[in-house]
Amino acid sequence: MTIGRVNPHRTLDAQGITGLGNVFYNFIEPALVEAAVARGEGRLGRGGAFLCSTGQFTGRSPKDKFVVRTPATEGTIWWENNAPMSPEAYALLKADMLAHLQGREMFVQDLYAGADPLHRLDVRVVTELAWHGLFIRHLLRRPERSELDAFDPEWTIINVPSFKANPARHGCRTETVIALNFDDKTVLIGNTAYAGENKKSVFTILNYLLPEKGVMPMHCSANHAVGNPVDAAVFFGLSGTGKTTLSASPDRTLIGDDEHGWSDRGIFNFEGGCYAKTINLNPEAEPEIYATTSRFGTVVENMVFDPETLELDFTDNSLTDNTRCAYPLDAISNASATALGGHPRHVVMLTCDAFGVLPPIARLSPAQAMYHFLSGFTSKVAGTERGVTEPTPTFSTCFGAPFMPRRPEVYGKLLQDKILKHGASCWLVNTGWTGGAYGTGKRMPIKATRALLTAALDGSLAGVEFRRDPNFGFDVPVAVQGVDAQLLNPRSTWADKAAYDAQAKKLVDMFSGNFGQYVPFIDDDVKAAAIS
Repeated sequence: MTIGRVNPHRTLDAQGITGLGNVFYNFIEPALVEAAVARGEGRLGRGGAFLCSTGQFTGRSPKDKFVVRTPATEGTIWWENNAPMSPEAYALLKADMLAHLQGREMFVQDLYAGADPLHRLDVRVVTELAWHGLFIRHLLRRPERSELDAFDPEWTIINVPSFKANPARHGCRTETVIALNFDDKTVLIGNTAYAGENKKSVFTILNYLLPEKGVMPMHCSANHAVGNPVDAAVFFGLSGTGKTTLSASPDRTLIGDDEHGWSDRGIFNFEGGCYAKTINLNPEAEPEIYATTSRFGTVVENMVFDPETLELDFTDNSLTDNTRCAYPLDAISNASATALGGHPRHVVMLTCDAFGVLPPIARLSPAQAMYHFLSGFTSKVAGTERGVTEPTPTFSTCFGAPFMPRRPEVYGKLLQDKILKHGASCWLVNTGWTGGAYGTGKRMPIKATRALLTAALDGSLAGVEFRRDPNFGFDVPVAVQGVDAQLLNPRSTWADKAAYDAQAKKLVDMFSGNFGQYVPFIDDDVKAAAIS
């Protein structure tokens, strides 16, 4: 039975997905919350937030993600980074998954990715769990109800946590599978209830499609000056570097917190919501994100709560460190109504340096920006994973390797060209450690980071004196009003200068060793910016 608003010519039956039980199309938030609670998928929390657990998988499963290898994708996919699946194995996987769905209730959301109508992607998300429908309704963009009558999905995502893949039969690694087929324009997800797989699948699709249109897809947050969308900035960064926190500045308008495109018209958010980490969320430092955790319809994932009072414990990581909440952008008071901005005047690359070597801010040339973009450096710290006893470098190219179907140089060249064409200023910001490595030093003060970013974005930083960093060759401010000058020179914050020099050399060597893989594919100016 078809229930809800949908073009009768665009039902799942019309797509060849038949034999299902009730199919609920385009339920709005209250109906999805009601269905999820009735089905026992979670609990209603304070203020009407939906509290749920994702079970065994509390994060993405990148090693279980596959791209179907066809003649059309053979020469365009970065196969060293994307595990291939044969068309034959995919056909069996899809047939078995659809057979598994016979007689089951399913929830369908017809949504789109991309606030710029010239570059948006119409996506149908078919989910076994009602709360997954709620999640993706927050994270993608919602058509007007009247638009649903003509909605024609370009891509379909089918997410079935109860389905277990057969590695021998389906050409995958485990019973968990995320399979993208660019010929079939379908994503199949099985044996994981982690909702982030839905949104990152869409991001991967856009990362493949948009470069052919000259649009740079970016794993970044973005904002602009209040009342002036032309004065925009983007913030690249891996998890834990402050991408969401630093872009959600009260004196700027938030465009989005995770995924954007940069076209000839400017930047645009792919999404319609935010997926924020909640572990140790501070109501004073991030009051609006904190407030969403008791807002009607917010999806709260894997947080421990009191079963009687429903009070959330923001410090309890017994289920996972990756506790999160998902909510629509309009939950943030200073969010942009259009999710559009001009060409970025500032490109900020965030890193969490647990080695205590990098300065809190550095100015990059366009070539240096490409170097650091391709490097995508941050670091894990001792205790975050079993066996990690000292800071461990993580180089995730383009600040998002798991979502990059094309070779890194494709994205690096696009970014470099746009920076040069539009004259963006580029900055590297370290939100990690100073005065020593993790375990000895201390975390970079958020107050200093905000002050330096404010000075960069309002242009005042351009007028101060800079010095050349002897290790990385970029420019570092000597003194900035409101910031301890000693903090700007990392070596001076270490009690043992020789230990700093040794640590700096170690990090430089790590950068150089990682970057060697890109040297055959890049221009001479970027090679010159690379550390030798």
